[in-house]
Amino acid sequence: MAYNDNKITRGSQDSEQIDLIDLFIQLWRGKWIIALFIIIAVVIAGAYVTFAKEKWTSTAIITMPDVGQIAGYTNAATILYGDAKVDVSEIQQRVITRFSGSFSALTETLKNQEEPEKLTIDTAVKGQPLPLQVTYQAESVEGAQHGLAKYIQQVDEQIADELDQDLAVNIKSRTDELQASLATQEKIATEQKALRIKQITQALTVANESNIKAPQAQQNDNLTQDNLFLLGSTALESMVKNESSRPLVFSDQYYKTKQNLLDIQRIKPDPANMHAYRYVMKPTQPLYRDSPKRTLILLVAILLGGMIGAGVVLVRNALRHYQPRA
Repeated sequence: MAYNDNKITRGSQDSEQIDLIDLFIQLWRGKWIIALFIIIAVVIAGAYVTFAKEKWTSTAIITMPDVGQIAGYTNAATILYGDAKVDVSEIQQRVITRFSGSFSALTETLKNQEEPEKLTIDTAVKGQPLPLQVTYQAESVEGAQHGLAKYIQQVDEQIADELDQDLAVNIKSRTDELQASLATQEKIATEQKALRIKQITQALTVANESNIKAPQAQQNDNLTQDNLFLLGSTALESMVKNESSRPLVFSDQYYKTKQNLLDIQRIKPDPANMHAYRYVMKPTQPLYRDSPKRTLILLVAILLGGMIGAGVVLVRNALRHYQPRA
C-alpha cells in the first residue's frame, strides 16, 4: 500500500514538472508575441509620461514673527493702552494664528476653483502647534517655488492690512474716549471758575452793603464763603477781575490725558512694515517630481505587457489544442 502511495506521489510530481516545462516552452515559442505586447505597453507608457502634466512640490516652514516684525503694531498698542496691558508674546501668538486661519481658507478656495491648485498647511512637528509647514504643487520647479512664496506673501499682506484696520478702529475708539474725558474735565473746570467768580461777587456785594472797603482779615486766615467779605470791597473787586481773566485750572490728570491724546494722534502704522510670520525654511526648489514617476511607470508597463502577452500566448495555444468532447 505504501508502495502504491509513493508511486502516485512521484507520478504527480512528474506531471507537474512536465506541465511547467510545457508552459515554459509555450511561452518561449510565443516570445515575439510577448515582446510585441511589452513594446506596445512601453510605447503607451512613454506617451503618457511625455504628455502627462508634471507635478512638483515646494515646501516652506514658518513660525510666529519676531518682535521687530510687529514692532509697529506693539508700539501703537503700548501708546493706546499702556505697557501693563500689552503682552508681546500674546500678540505674536495671535498674529500667527490669524495667519494660519487665513492660509487654511486660501487652501480651500484654491481647491474649489475651476482649475484646482494644491496648497497645504500643517504642523511641521506632530503634537506641537508651531512651526507650520506649508506646501504648494505646480507643473514646474520654478512654478512651485514662486507660487508658494507668492501665496505666503499674499496672506501676510492680508493680515498686515487687517492689523492696520484693527489699529485704526482702536485709535478712533481711544481718541473719542480721551476727547470725551478732556471735554468733561474742561466743563468741570469752567463750572468751578464760574462758581468761584459767583462766590467772590456775592462777597463783594456784602462788603459794599457793609461799607467795608479795607481788608479786615488776611487771605491766609482760612476765610470761608460766609466771611470772605472781610477782605473788603477793593480787594474783592480785584479778585473778580483776576478770576475772570484767569485761565482755567486743570489737574495733572488733564495734562496726562492731553499728552496721551497727542501721542495717539501721531500714530502712523505702516502695514508694509508688519509681518505675520517668520521663515524657518524658505520655499524650497524641489529636486524630485511628484508625478509622473517615469521609472516606475515603465517598469509597470513592462510587467503588464509581459503578463498580457503571456496570457494571449497561453489562450491561443489552449484554443489550438482544444478538442470538443464527442
